[in-house]
Amino acid sequence: MSAGPTVELDTLFGDYPLDRAFDEMREAGGEVRPQYRALAETLARLPSQELERRKQSADLAFLTQGITFTVYGREEGTERIFPYDLLPRLVTAAEWDRIERGLTQRITALNLFLRDVYSEGKILNDRVVPRELVLSCRHYRRQMRGLQVPRNVYIAVVGTDLLRLSNGEFVVLEDNLRVPSGVSYMLTNRRVMKRTFPLLFQRYGVKPIEHYPQLLLATLRSLAPEGRSEPNIVLLTPGVFNSAYFEHTYLARQMGIDLVEGRDLVTHDNIVYMRTTDGLKRVDVIYRRVDDDFSDPLVFRGDSALGCAGLFNAYRAGNVTLANAFGSGLADDKAVYAFVPRMIRYYLNEDPILPNVETYLLSDEKERAHVLANLDKLVVKAVGESGGYGMLIGPQSTARQRDEFARQIEANPRNYIAQPTLDFSRAPCLIGDRLEPRHVDLRPYILFGDRINIVPGGLTRVALEKGSLVVNSSQGGGSKDTWVLE
Repeated sequence: MSAGPTVELDTLFGDYPLDRAFDEMREAGGEVRPQYRALAETLARLPSQELERRKQSADLAFLTQGITFTVYGREEGTERIFPYDLLPRLVTAAEWDRIERGLTQRITALNLFLRDVYSEGKILNDRVVPRELVLSCRHYRRQMRGLQVPRNVYIAVVGTDLLRLSNGEFVVLEDNLRVPSGVSYMLTNRRVMKRTFPLLFQRYGVKPIEHYPQLLLATLRSLAPEGRSEPNIVLLTPGVFNSAYFEHTYLARQMGIDLVEGRDLVTHDNIVYMRTTDGLKRVDVIYRRVDDDFSDPLVFRGDSALGCAGLFNAYRAGNVTLANAFGSGLADDKAVYAFVPRMIRYYLNEDPILPNVETYLLSDEKERAHVLANLDKLVVKAVGESGGYGMLIGPQSTARQRDEFARQIEANPRNYIAQPTLDFSRAPCLIGDRLEPRHVDLRPYILFGDRINIVPGGLTRVALEKGSLVVNSSQGGGSKDTWVLE
């Protein structure tokens, strides 16, 4: 792509500030990065009224498609249109190559870890990962010990959160292995973006992601029980009140499979059936968007009305495949996360391609003392929480909040980890009629069946509130389309 004419930065960026954080669009001296020049030229040419018209058109597309999420615990109403920024985040082919290789390596090691821990436990015997850390994990499932998982694949669907640091390098912030969400927003963002900037999209030569639902379907089909050549696949949802219900309906429709709730399923002789108007129909593969705890009241939480009684026994008998496997949440515990680089070296004899963020384990007395003395500088997270909940951002916290977290840490140190407050990258967003920088992360989606597939891109999440470091939609965040360039 040619550099093209110089963009008049004063009119495009106004008082857009550059600081220590890596800016996705601009270099330290203020110049537009080569891959962003065509976007900058397009924006500079568009009258502000036209930009606003396109933004309104995109907003309307989200509204008419019902693209929403649910915020729990808010009195003013729970259902929201998903916040969306009009400007794409660009990733070069070279950057994506490293991300793809790093994620493939990481997911391979995590799957081997789960297989090992629930069978021979070699990594625990060799003291590479502390046994007590694993056994005390809230998501460890002793019921999975010795159970043969189809194709030895525990984690068929993964969303891994990446940050770009001030030196331009990508690091892994966390792995989401239970019920990773957000892929529907990735897909709908792309569809809206192709309509909003059709010529720019063609000019860039963006790698496609639209085939994700078919890749997901092929992944689920590849994990079907032996002898089920035409498997019946369903998506199990907690129901309409779940925060990701839009996504569940969207993916089921895109894959052409049935969306079911626990009450739609029944087990008989360790086989799962779906209730239909024509009678019972056997189910072979369940894409599970219900947490372990609520999946089978006979084995996990007895008060759950979201799952199917007898599901675990059918799974143990090998008559149904679950994606992801029970007990996979062990490997996205934020304390276990600290040991993933060791897992990569142990199982693959390789150095990690994508490094971890430095992590303090608060079950360690020395590390806990350091963290308690520096709560105002660190980020503290509960190991089993997600969505930006159970978190303290030290530099943005009050003394009262820090005191409360200190008490919680002292009461249950295993439940918390701490990390440095990271200056992660920012990207330009359209705020009103101006471009302003906001912090962004990236969640690519990895599929693991008979092979590993990663669609080029992912969900770029944006901390839309000025100065915020929290990108979760439940905490005021939004998203952008992610363009991986050919």
